[in-house]
Amino acid sequence: MLTLRQIEIIRAIMVTGTIAGAAKLLNVSAPGISRLMKYTEDSLGVPLFNRRHGRYVPTPEARHVFDLIDNIHRRVDDLQTAIDRLGSGEGRELSVASVPSIANVMLPRAVERVQQRFPDISMEIDILRIEQAIDYLLLGRGEVVAISSRFDHSIIDFAPLATGRLVCIVPSDSELAALDEISPADIARHTLIGIDPSDPYGRVMTEVFRRENLSFKMAVKTRFGTTMGSLVAAGLGIAIIDEFTVAYGGIQGVKVLEIKQKTKFNTYAAYRNDTPLSVYAKAYIEFLRDEMKMADRTGHIERHRQTVNRAHKLEGSAGD
Repeated sequence: MLTLRQIEIIRAIMVTGTIAGAAKLLNVSAPGISRLMKYTEDSLGVPLFNRRHGRYVPTPEARHVFDLIDNIHRRVDDLQTAIDRLGSGEGRELSVASVPSIANVMLPRAVERVQQRFPDISMEIDILRIEQAIDYLLLGRGEVVAISSRFDHSIIDFAPLATGRLVCIVPSDSELAALDEISPADIARHTLIGIDPSDPYGRVMTEVFRRENLSFKMAVKTRFGTTMGSLVAAGLGIAIIDEFTVAYGGIQGVKVLEIKQKTKFNTYAAYRNDTPLSVYAKAYIEFLRDEMKMADRTGHIERHRQTVNRAHKLEGSAGD
């Protein structure tokens, strides 16, 4: 049986008519081509070419074989083209969704990396609330939902993305902007903007109050964290928000304050467990995970910087 390499060499000799031409076409050495050609003919027991004045002319017996070889070569080329298209994402569409808190900053960074890896891919992106994730996945509207809480479901699995923290945002031109950190009790004494605590995301954002048995009142309720940020920037109050929404200066006009309480919440990539994820969806999850972990590391570095600055200020005050 001929190997694909033998077929490739036979066709190269047939096209160029010489060993040297075949070697140049395939970018290999001429002696290697000659040896493999002799081995192939010996194995088949019939000559495939007549040698005439240094040129290789197909024998009459082999012409039918050459037609079949040429057909195989075209099919291999078609296969390679299909593989190349698969690698670039050409003709493919990746559909994903995200809750707003992840979609504001993290999702665009992950999408950029997907498009760098698969430059010809098309993408469709939806922004959902947590309770819409089930229908989105079960109805086959997309492959992955980036989500800020998980739930039990027989068909939906949750891959961990990153662990985040909560922060407080205040207007950048307010007196509170002079602070680097704030306690839950102090937050509760100010006009609050937030998401309804009965909402899964809203419950995460208000857990700091329940943990310390603090009463609080929301002057303004909205559905999305980005809207909260805009309202705070307009000077209408302050808010507790997740670090991913405000990462890399994601909301202009606000100052981010650390909360004097350990806060933590987990994020996930939700997907159906009865359908294999595409290579594009897997890459998207990995890129999103990388970006969110990087943002969290950046936040830790910033918190350390603020701690050092406060320590220096205290040392300066003590010296005075």
